[in-house]
Amino acid sequence: MRQIVLDTETTGLEVTQGHRIIEIGCVELENRRLTGNHFHQYINPRREIDQGAIEVHGITNEFLADKPLFEHIAADFVEFIRGAELIIHNAPFDLGFLEAELQRQEPAGPSISELCTVVDTLVMARGKHPGQRNNLDALCQRYDVDNSQRDLHGALLDAEILADVYLAMTGGQTAFALSESAAGGAGDGPGSTGIRRLPAERAPLPIIRASDAERAAHEAQLEAIAASSNGRVLWRELVGPG
Repeated sequence: MRQIVLDTETTGLEVTQGHRIIEIGCVELENRRLTGNHFHQYINPRREIDQGAIEVHGITNEFLADKPLFEHIAADFVEFIRGAELIIHNAPFDLGFLEAELQRQEPAGPSISELCTVVDTLVMARGKHPGQRNNLDALCQRYDVDNSQRDLHGALLDAEILADVYLAMTGGQTAFALSESAAGGAGDGPGSTGIRRLPAERAPLPIIRASDAERAAHEAQLEAIAASSNGRVLWRELVGPG
């Protein structure tokens, strides 16, 4: 399964007031592994950035003066995300800006929802941790994800951090020490959810097939279940005989 973890930075908070995207950052997951493939682009919004927004992300009008317009990067961006599942924290915000930018370029073109499916990690976090703070920094602390480089918001850095948070929240690529003696240090004790990425070149897991004796014992158990349940065996209904 191909997933794209996405974040944006903007000139302000309200797309309805004509605010624009100034940075897009995406990282790619394949089968819950970071591939190293990413999309990152700063964009000239052709308008002033609100001072409050600059204080959040540190991106200035002067820095963006020589950056491409959205229309010049739109095709590459759409091709990168096409057909993927998007992972976004507070998805309505980013999607609202992305849809507005795409509609400016091609009013009759496809929407993001037609190109991709979307998972909102903010909705997911609120379901798992009701009544608690669920912004990205709070989730990093809760799931032991390193965000020490996040002095300011940045789309690519935030997408990378969100990828780690998403994998931790959904139970993937984590290590759990079985005892305190097995812990290797802070954050590695029982119940730890520190991220442990699997190497991309890892050998495939072996397939261990049942022996003839094990298959015979399995069939005998199914027959015993059938005898005590008027012939109904859920296993056989799901996977067939054998």
